[in-house]
Amino acid sequence: MACHLLLTDFTLPLKTSNLSHLRQQRKARSNGSQNVPTTVAYYGLKTPPYNLDGLEPYMSKRALEVHWGVQHRGFVDDLNKQLGKSDILYGYTMDELVKATYNNGNPLPEFNNAAEVWNHDFFWESMQPGGGDMPKLGLLEQIEKDFGSFTNFREKFVETALSLFGSGWVWLVLKRQEKRLAVVKTSSSINPIVWDDIPILNLDLWEHAYYLDYKNDKAKYVSTFMNHLVSWNAATVRMARAEAFVNLGEPKIPIA
Repeated sequence: MACHLLLTDFTLPLKTSNLSHLRQQRKARSNGSQNVPTTVAYYGLKTPPYNLDGLEPYMSKRALEVHWGVQHRGFVDDLNKQLGKSDILYGYTMDELVKATYNNGNPLPEFNNAAEVWNHDFFWESMQPGGGDMPKLGLLEQIEKDFGSFTNFREKFVETALSLFGSGWVWLVLKRQEKRLAVVKTSSSINPIVWDDIPILNLDLWEHAYYLDYKNDKAKYVSTFMNHLVSWNAATVRMARAEAFVNLGEPKIPIA
């Protein structure tokens, strides 16, 4: 099955980490001329790599219509409205936009929407029709190395998801510095790329992700994701790409 992967740029540096400097430049240009053209970066709503009924019966078409078609679309629309007020962030990739608006732990108004757009794009691509089962090749080897066994990893992922208080996400990430896989949870919209982690998988734990299909049964939702929805194909490709940047060894499959 073909996967349209959200490919994180592991190497491209941010254009700037000093947004106040950008604001000063913007203000200076505006003061110098009342006719300075404003150019705005707009982001589109990406479609999932399957039909909206492609994940049934484990995630219903109705759930996708609301979650992707309303909730995700709302984050994209709100982000574009915010960016339309200024050209300071023009030209940023989505990765750069998330990191820049996180602003070293002091999020700018654009951060929540930018991160939620990134998170949701990655989430849709973390699932596939006929998903579940187990990973293969290098990803399975790395999971067994870092967690002891796939069973241990699965238990850790589920436990971490269920221990998250409130809304947020659970992730399988590659720790860049430690060169190991880890399961992490993030509150609200936080994305682990702001800590220099490399995401491999994620699961949306906001209530809007599961209430239509599972009501308040978060445990059933998480278990269903692991058993029937998770795309180990996508995760394996992401892991192969990540390996090339952290020198874990030669990628076990060709990098897409």
